[in-house]
Amino acid sequence: MEQITLRKFSVAAPVWEAGVEALAPAAALQNRFGYGEIAAGGGRGLRRYEIMLGAQRIGLAQLVGRAGLWLAARGPVLAPDLAPDLQRAALRRLARAVPGVFIATPEVPVSGFGLVPLITSRHQAHWDLDPAQAELRAGMQGKWRNRLVAAEKAKLRLCEETETDWLIKAEARQRDDRGYRALPPGFVAAWGMAVPDGVLTLSVRDAQGQRLAGVMALVSGALASYHLGWSGAEGRALGAHNLLLWHLALRLKARGVRLLDLGDVNSEAGAGLMHFKMGTGAKLHRLGATCLVLPG
Repeated sequence: MEQITLRKFSVAAPVWEAGVEALAPAAALQNRFGYGEIAAGGGRGLRRYEIMLGAQRIGLAQLVGRAGLWLAARGPVLAPDLAPDLQRAALRRLARAVPGVFIATPEVPVSGFGLVPLITSRHQAHWDLDPAQAELRAGMQGKWRNRLVAAEKAKLRLCEETETDWLIKAEARQRDDRGYRALPPGFVAAWGMAVPDGVLTLSVRDAQGQRLAGVMALVSGALASYHLGWSGAEGRALGAHNLLLWHLALRLKARGVRLLDLGDVNSEAGAGLMHFKMGTGAKLHRLGATCLVLPG
């Protein structure tokens, strides 16, 4: 039986991105070159590996480390339909390569000897943007689509924004009020520098030009990730977020994005948010459990 081996991957961004795209065109942002560079710029350790089975590349791994703890978030990126025993073996081989403790949250469930679950599997809301526009709209839940129609009739002004500080600050106030966590504010600017055209921000304004709501997505390759959103009281009353998310999807689709990751679906954080995400027609995607990976 051929053995899994690792090779350090020290190349420029285009080569890494091409490798990721070949394995999984819609791989999560945590596997992208820019994400690793941002982590390294913030003082984290960074290691990239090519995972080989004999002479065949079966995966790419981007590991971020600090104080002896190494993480593979939503990774590694593995070849589609790779056998479960090989997925587990790849994780354990990575654990042997790093100087410390290795924790991974694989993109798909992986279990077995050598993987010690720490946090149970979570689910993401994944909106497939491949279908035609009419099919995407038909796939929405009825109440969600009705809210969109009402927002369209309100004749709100939709704007693509190049300046994002207003939205980041408004969402930070909203986050404080609701008590949830997010990436640090500086991440957006860093992502925009690391990934050309990697930030898409839309707003809705009233007739006087006052912003009522906004959304932001981070883009890389065939994937976009919903990063943050904010809506004031008037925006919520008018269904502004339905309008924003619909046009965000259309603009991303026009740019070649195939999958919009709407983020974690956690009913404990609020059934309303979960229903809103799923109302778009998004499907549940189950991640693997967050595991302590034992060397093997």
